[in-house]
Amino acid sequence: MECLGCNLANKKLPVHVVFEDDFVCCFLDHEPYNEGHVLILPKKHLYDHDELDEDTAKSIMKASILLSKAIKKLFNPDGITICQNGGIFNELTHYHMHVVPRYKDQSFATFYSNDEAEYIEDETKLKETKRKLRETINEYLS
Repeated sequence: MECLGCNLANKKLPVHVVFEDDFVCCFLDHEPYNEGHVLILPKKHLYDHDELDEDTAKSIMKASILLSKAIKKLFNPDGITICQNGGIFNELTHYHMHVVPRYKDQSFATFYSNDEAEYIEDETKLKETKRKLRETINEYLS
């Protein structure tokens, strides 16, 4: 069976990559909770948190820190939520971590709710968010 997460992380399907290294690919969520919502996926197939090898785990953590800095600079959120859903709650059947900018008075319960209509970000908006995030990330890397 083909793994959707593997196809996304290895860019076999279209994604808006904002950062990648040898171990992970970070791209914009196409159903963002807020602008700047990024997913971090290992390039190698891993299903759950306890399957991460040391190099991949370090890469995920470094990427989450880098993304958090860039998101804070660009979008000035009141906070950032970083989460990972394992087991039956892993809808990609591939390890992934969310880095989500949050604002005061937003209930994060809606993040896990299926009650809301599915929202897919406009492609033009995703391209602009990708451009801004990549530029900001590159500032931190130089």
